[in-house]
Amino acid sequence: MTDLPGDAEFPDWDLLAGDSARTPAGIELVAASSLRDLRGRRAVVGVPGLGWRADIRIDNVVVQASRTYVPALPEQEWYRAESEQTEVFAPLVPLERVWVERVSSAVTASAELMLVSLDAPPQRPPRPARDVKAITGLRVVRVAGPEDKTGRDQRDLRAVTEAYNSAEGDICIRVCRELEWYRWAWSGQPPKTLEVPIHLLWAE
Repeated sequence: MTDLPGDAEFPDWDLLAGDSARTPAGIELVAASSLRDLRGRRAVVGVPGLGWRADIRIDNVVVQASRTYVPALPEQEWYRAESEQTEVFAPLVPLERVWVERVSSAVTASAELMLVSLDAPPQRPPRPARDVKAITGLRVVRVAGPEDKTGRDQRDLRAVTEAYNSAEGDICIRVCRELEWYRWAWSGQPPKTLEVPIHLLWAE
């Protein structure tokens, strides 16, 4: 395995792209109790002071014996149920132990180590893919390049390779849609992938 180039060896992509490269919004966590429609939302569950479990999808609240719960599924099971229209058992998590992910421009990238509170799950600032040593399997965001007129970020992607030199000599990472990433696990069907220049990818 070869190391990625150092900072001095990377092209000045901001200059090459006409200074159009930008940072995607990060992820903030908000209490599920503050939102109304929870179905299909990505969430984090856990206990303050103990820890957190991510890569969860949730459904709308249910009430049992005067307590309010949120059905919570591992993301792979949620995708399989939605894709194949099958019924699955979703464990019920007390509402106060569920936080919902939300894209927020207020959550910005930081190169410094940030200490967090254990009272709630921490926000997730974006990280440049070039700064992530092992990115295969991680959630990534593809930002719009200078030729992309939509200017929209593409989310719900997973990296399927580490950085490599493409046939054109660019440093790239291959990505796939998250549904296909999980389908690969339950069916063995390899996903369709897209080669993306590393400077357009951020770890979510």
